[in-house]
Amino acid sequence: MRFTSILFLTLLAISNSKGIAQSASPNQNTSNKRGIITGADQTEKYLPYIKGKRIGLIANQSSIIGNKSSVDSLVSLGINIVKVFGPEHGFRGNASNGAVVGDEKDAKTGIPIISLYGKNQKPTKEQLADIDLMVFDIQDVGCRYYTNINTLEYVMEACAENNKELLILDRPNPNAYVVDGPVMTDDKFKSAIGIHYTPMTHGMTIGEFAQYLNGEGYLKEPCKITIIKVANYNHQMPYVLPIHPSPNLNTQQAVMLFPSLCMFEGTAINEGRGTYMPFTILGAPALKGKYSFSYKPVSIPGMSERPNQKDSVCYGLDLRTYDISNLRKSRRINLTWLIELYNAYPDKAHFFGQERANTGVSPFDLRIGTDQLRKQIIAGVPEAEIRKSWEPGLQKFKVIRAKYLLYPD
Repeated sequence: MRFTSILFLTLLAISNSKGIAQSASPNQNTSNKRGIITGADQTEKYLPYIKGKRIGLIANQSSIIGNKSSVDSLVSLGINIVKVFGPEHGFRGNASNGAVVGDEKDAKTGIPIISLYGKNQKPTKEQLADIDLMVFDIQDVGCRYYTNINTLEYVMEACAENNKELLILDRPNPNAYVVDGPVMTDDKFKSAIGIHYTPMTHGMTIGEFAQYLNGEGYLKEPCKITIIKVANYNHQMPYVLPIHPSPNLNTQQAVMLFPSLCMFEGTAINEGRGTYMPFTILGAPALKGKYSFSYKPVSIPGMSERPNQKDSVCYGLDLRTYDISNLRKSRRINLTWLIELYNAYPDKAHFFGQERANTGVSPFDLRIGTDQLRKQIIAGVPEAEIRKSWEPGLQKFKVIRAKYLLYPD
């Protein structure tokens, strides 16, 4: 109830503020010929609201207005950006996965850039002291193990604790069509790559996920949020990202295959890191003779310095031409590849990564959010039965999720 009141007051404030219009209704006509318009591109809806305020912007290379960086665009429009906060991969998106990112100054504007993937993942009281309004504008891809939603929670928590409002410039989720996979329910599977009790793919935009975080009690107290919605959009609409959301999601094919292929991290299978084709190919040296397609992962600065199976020729699957419309038709994560490669792998005892000594949980289980899938695959449980075991958790989550949607399914 407290969350509902805050959201109502927030939306009321938007509708009554001069120069700021509320986003179109969730039931809008999605056949509008103008096409999808991101929240950031609807500057007429938020520029009057942020002008004259000291702005903290959570952004990376995917934060654009038109084809120009949101930072550069807003500064040119007279907006006072006093700090930029960068997530995993850094503000310019040129740091490898998991790499610690330091603070710096933007060479072009001189604005301080604070890393939220270095000394602290959550903005500190001191970092927020000279900020009137925080603005979140980062492209997400809809997976629990894609860390932008972790950054969102930490930012919301900091804003709530320091009485700062958060303005979210919403963007489409290219994988919003799929809500699938095991729901994480046990705290022992929480990690830097998963802290939310959602399925592997949650089917929400950043704006919707923010409402979910507020409404489901993830924060000690709700964060005051204002959302500039995506126009002319629903969850089933294909959306081609105008810019790579991170170094290893460098093609639309990779973005769409990511929910299915990121499962292979924590196994003996290389998922394309260490190549310029990440998340579109799969392989391992031990599969030689079983597959004709081969490649060799190497260290690539800014993408993957230490890829799995580094400097070894890998044999496996080439999914660069896989018809991703199959994923849309099924509205499922693809489990077939995981089952196939496990069955083909000669040394099954070493297919899944070893448990970490300090947690007793394997890297694979951390990504999945449970140890059940690993055990099912080892036991040879058919895919249909595996999926059936997910259904109770998925159905329960979908009921919760429905409360926070801004766009039709």
